[in-house]
Amino acid sequence: MGKSQKKRSMRRHNPMRVPDSHLPHGLASATSTSSKSEAILPILQKMESPDAAERKWACVAVSNLIQNDPSTRRLLQGKNVVGALITRLTDSEEEVIVEAAGSLRNLCIDGGYDICAEMYNKNILVPWKTFIPKISNTLAQYLEGAAATPENAQNLVYDFADNVITTLWCLSETSNKALDAINGIHLVPFLMSFLAARDKIPLAPVTAAAHCLYVLTDDNFPAISDVRADAGYISCLLEIVRSTEAPNGKSRDPLDPRSTTLKVLCAGILRNLSPLPPTAASFVDIDQDIVLPLLQPVISSVSLFDASSKTLELIAKQNSVPELEKLSLKHTPGSDHKSTEEIELARLETILRTAQLALEILTGVCATLPDPKSQLPEKEGEEGGSDDDEDLEMDDADDDMQEDTPANSASVSFLPTLVAPLLALLQPTSLSFPPLAAPSPHPPTTSALSAIHISTLECLNNIFLSLATSRNSSVSADHDAGRKVWDGIWSALAAVGTETGLGQERRQEMWNVAVGVLWGIGNVWKGLLVPNEEQVQLLIQLCGATADERIRVKCIGTLECLAQHPSSIDGNKLISQYLLSLLPSDGTPSSAGTEPLVQAASALIDIYSDEGMPYDVNFRQGGYLTRLASSVEGVKKAVRGIDRRKEGGKDLRLRAEEVRDNLVAFIEYRKDLGL
Repeated sequence: MGKSQKKRSMRRHNPMRVPDSHLPHGLASATSTSSKSEAILPILQKMESPDAAERKWACVAVSNLIQNDPSTRRLLQGKNVVGALITRLTDSEEEVIVEAAGSLRNLCIDGGYDICAEMYNKNILVPWKTFIPKISNTLAQYLEGAAATPENAQNLVYDFADNVITTLWCLSETSNKALDAINGIHLVPFLMSFLAARDKIPLAPVTAAAHCLYVLTDDNFPAISDVRADAGYISCLLEIVRSTEAPNGKSRDPLDPRSTTLKVLCAGILRNLSPLPPTAASFVDIDQDIVLPLLQPVISSVSLFDASSKTLELIAKQNSVPELEKLSLKHTPGSDHKSTEEIELARLETILRTAQLALEILTGVCATLPDPKSQLPEKEGEEGGSDDDEDLEMDDADDDMQEDTPANSASVSFLPTLVAPLLALLQPTSLSFPPLAAPSPHPPTTSALSAIHISTLECLNNIFLSLATSRNSSVSADHDAGRKVWDGIWSALAAVGTETGLGQERRQEMWNVAVGVLWGIGNVWKGLLVPNEEQVQLLIQLCGATADERIRVKCIGTLECLAQHPSSIDGNKLISQYLLSLLPSDGTPSSAGTEPLVQAASALIDIYSDEGMPYDVNFRQGGYLTRLASSVEGVKKAVRGIDRRKEGGKDLRLRAEEVRDNLVAFIEYRKDLGL
């Protein structure tokens, strides 16, 4: 069972805020579903106008058009709106530059990877990096004598800084090539200057700087090295996470959720920097002293059902406002004033995104706990399967992906206390997934909710792998807890459903991650969980339907655990017959793939290693020994076919050879029993 790992090949810590996956590929589908297609051409034309006011109007209009509207965003992208906005970054009028930067930032946040990649390929960094020294100089002037500059002028600069920093954060997650280019800018002093001035400037640019720094220090040595080199930076981060007061002396709202977001981000940055350099701070246990005390209340205090119902209520209020009172593209866009409903929706989204961020960091905490050793004795084939699946998880990631290995790993004692709040965050709401072939009523909320569910599963995956590895007897002895957790996962999956199609990718991802969690639970409470026929059939269907061998391995591992409930003879028979069907027979190779084949063989050995079990009657009466014997040559051939030169091939070959040898020895053992 592999612990969830971050993948450097796709660096986005936040999913696409306003997905367009429910739309078929191409511009035709976007044209047919957008109600604003006629407004696009005039906007693009005005962006080239000799009149600066019209150019500014056009840049603002792009942000208004794309708001929660993936169809129009795709149409604009097809008309090269990215290139047009990048051109405006060198405009002769500062106000045009500011509005162009804001629209590019919104495109990054809403549109995700594709738009960010397009921006990088169209050399956005060339004009973008010229803004950084200008912002730094202006910020320094404000901090030295802020009273000399009108507040509205200062806020304009702070908003511009927020846009610049947020776009850099998004671009750094686009690719390693973009990350390398951003590393070359050496952003750490610039970003830390905002954190150091947190009590004198608005929260938005401070939080953006922290988020950018969090992303840049994620397994990225140049940024990590720059932060670790300055003890003042680390002291600043520690002050923020330890502060009992809301940061930002200018804040009008002491309950601004971004105050919590900032603390969570700084905790994540400190984890990314671990181990800290040899100073007084190096004696701090980042996980036990900072991360867990800060993050557990964050995930425990959020109610997804309350947030979902409140969002629907706010949307209904928005929709009840007469159209004439709303901003119309026929007129010059108004100010940045937001309605009460928009402000509250943004606040709720911040709370949800902060919870998702906390879950991501907690998943990393759990990933630092010990992995199973490579042990494959005859009666512990299942544990070997755990190692095997971990290899698969690692193989799927980018070449440069590395195991998180901070010096201060938390013990497993805290893990059970996380499970209850995680199970609550796992249960889907009415807004968690979009309807079939249609957008969500509020895409940002749906994006955040589905991301929380998946992050929760990734955290649970690591928790139960760690508990299975640590062999915590007090946990495995709590049978009621085992059943409650198992039922909680299946309750969530029942609400997720099995719908597939455009826009339903997150539902499928839920299943793919959840099956690993089920395997972990099955290992912790092996022999306790009763194999429910409907659940078994769903696992078999998922195993057969997926093209991903990693998912098949997890399904087989989960079935293996269920098959070992002593008194469930019929359930054992259903599972074992399926596992036998995955083996090669009389020269016919397995259609399941080499990795699942190895896992199935290992599972059968483990299930029937104790001939005294009540369900062993299935082995004897079903002629399993003959069936296993007929698979040996096919298994040997499959093992010989593993290419050691391929990524992960060496470890897979070693694993497969041990299972092959165990299979031969197991067959001889059962023959000698004479049962």
